[in-house]
Amino acid sequence: MTAPLSRRTLLAMLPAAAALVASGTLTPAPAAADQVNQTLLGGVAIDGYDPVAYFTQGAPVEGSSAHAFDWNGAEWRFASADHLEMFKADPEKYAPAYGGYCAWAVSQGYTASIDPEAWKIVDGSLYLNYNREIQKRWETDISGFIEAANANWPKIKSEL
Repeated sequence: MTAPLSRRTLLAMLPAAAALVASGTLTPAPAAADQVNQTLLGGVAIDGYDPVAYFTQGAPVEGSSAHAFDWNGAEWRFASADHLEMFKADPEKYAPAYGGYCAWAVSQGYTASIDPEAWKIVDGSLYLNYNREIQKRWETDISGFIEAANANWPKIKSEL
């Protein structure tokens, strides 16, 4: 039996996996019923980070399986019972845009995974990006990229 991969190792592997997906060599598994981006390790939304913490603490905070909730076909994890209850009361308020896929990628017409550390709240919505380099690109025209992503998302979502 092999040891599980560390988060650092998985993150280091993502660019290569993204290149394989882009080339058509590797096709991603279909998303859950409502197209939530899930970790490679089994159904956890936004890599196990607490979506409420972005709003309440202004920072990415890892969630706990002790405070988990199934919504839209994925497991969402929270740092506290309070955050779990806040999410249950209004999941649409806290869930990231575009099912938690990279906002910049969606603006370009495709999906990509995210780095929970590359994020921004704009007009009350949480947007995640593939990494900080892509986030810098996205920040050059946030409103334009959001407009493009909003236009692209229905078609992308229907193809997942």
